[in-house]
Amino acid sequence: MTKLVLASTSPARLRLLRDAGIDPVVIAPNVDEEQVGEMALAAGTISTTADLVLLLAKCKAEAVVQNPLAEDALIIGCDSALDLDGEALGKPLEPEVAIERWKAMRGRSGRLYTGHWLIDNRVKTPMPPATGRATNTTVHFASLSDQEILAYVGTGEPLKVAGAFTIDGLGGAFIRAIEGDAHTVVGLSLPTLRELSISLGVDYPSLWRA
Repeated sequence: MTKLVLASTSPARLRLLRDAGIDPVVIAPNVDEEQVGEMALAAGTISTTADLVLLLAKCKAEAVVQNPLAEDALIIGCDSALDLDGEALGKPLEPEVAIERWKAMRGRSGRLYTGHWLIDNRVKTPMPPATGRATNTTVHFASLSDQEILAYVGTGEPLKVAGAFTIDGLGGAFIRAIEGDAHTVVGLSLPTLRELSISLGVDYPSLWRA
């Protein structure tokens, strides 16, 4: 069995992997996402939401390489953001921000991007092999009333998730449809994880629990 480290504290990503037969070791990457994104934008090294989520996924995976728990393991870092009108929307954090987000999103569609960065930390070199990819899925939002928005934000669920919504929780009732890989919306595309694993010479079924 190949050990997988999840460089993320997202309960949704952890649950997704466990439901897929994978029991990852979870390590918090402790990356200041806002600071990294702002510095990259200022430096001109990123220009799109896809660039942003892939960069943050890479930073998260690389942040845990030296952790003893990540030794002899594959490390997957992920980051997600909703692109609405060309603006990357991450975690709103504050209720007021989440309310305004939902007022802008309701009845409309956005594109949810998730970046994936996979490092083969089993290889003992200064720069272990790594590969990554950003995936995206179109999300069609329901036309929520002001009352529904206030009730949803009041639960606290949308405050700490990309785009201020989930598809696998209370927010699932407010998603009319999606076009693309549903796993991307949860925050980790299983087909992409498989393809990245194969590109690093790892048999995907070896990630499954014994």
